[in-house]
Amino acid sequence: QVQLVESGGGLVQAGGSLRLSCLASGSGFSMRAMGWYRQAPGKQRELVATITSGGSTNYADSVKGRFTISRDNAAYMVYLQMNSLKPEDTAVYYCNAGTGGTWSRGPAYWGRGTQVTVSS
Repeated sequence: QVQLVESGGGLVQAGGSLRLSCLASGSGFSMRAMGWYRQAPGKQRELVATITSGGSTNYADSVKGRFTISRDNAAYMVYLQMNSLKPEDTAVYYCNAGTGGTWSRGPAYWGRGTQVTVSS
């Protein structure tokens, strides 16, 4: 089992930055791919970014060049650095853990989410 706890959300003005953190507990963290999803009101859940166990990253087109996902295996942490935030980035952001080292099977575990609100 894997437990995930997000933090770092909040209210920020457009153009600002936030860093989301996700603390993982449970087995095999360093061997799991990790990711961040988001869901805005009235919209479908969207995969924002993923990072494999080897450190390869992937991003949604909507956040490329603005968001950076990273991980610290020793600390059981995953981060999402969000820069140049836009009002359309407003959503609940969820940390996820995969079943293996890549994202081929998608998320297996979910955190409870953290709210990010970007004001115009």
